[in-house]
Amino acid sequence: MKHELHAKTGSEHPVALLIIDMINAMDFEEGHLLLDQAEKIVEPVVQLKKRAKELNIPVIYVNDNYGVWQSDLNNVITNAKEGPGHEIIEKLEPEEDDYFVVKPKHSGFFSTPLATLLGNLGVNTLILTGLAGNICVLFTANDAHMRNYKLFIPSDCCASNTKEDNDYALRLMESSLNADIRKEEELVLNEIKKAASQRETRPLYDS
Repeated sequence: MKHELHAKTGSEHPVALLIIDMINAMDFEEGHLLLDQAEKIVEPVVQLKKRAKELNIPVIYVNDNYGVWQSDLNNVITNAKEGPGHEIIEKLEPEEDDYFVVKPKHSGFFSTPLATLLGNLGVNTLILTGLAGNICVLFTANDAHMRNYKLFIPSDCCASNTKEDNDYALRLMESSLNADIRKEEELVLNEIKKAASQRETRPLYDS
């Protein structure tokens, strides 16, 4: 997968779309519960990704290494395709111009180059999607909020083991992290991008 990060350094991409842990084998205990809920958000995430790329909004996959420290993009995808979640991966597999960050723990910021990548791209506003809403999306959102990112977390683009858990996490992110949780189709991306380009509060690009 080719990335021209250095060519983009200093350019303004004020908004980025994060797809969290959707490359997932779903072969763990209670994985069937998460798979059932994940299947409901695939199409909204696919549509959101399509719309984002039409507006030159960077798409960044932030994915767990599942405890395998030798993992890279290809290993994560290959291993995930062997599990029950393979149909989701086929619809959301990273493309040539997407970014891919492997994380060891819940938050996309913990011990990863995500903050550096976002800083190089000039991002100050994040759209978070993926799994699980009450764990990895929540932890990533929390760390993003502490770094002064504006957050959009469309309610139909993240899922947890149960709808109740997911709904609670969304309410928490809305009330405590000032996240906008409107559904995917309600997000007007060109307006979000315009507002982000005019945003005065800058993120803290520490790791």
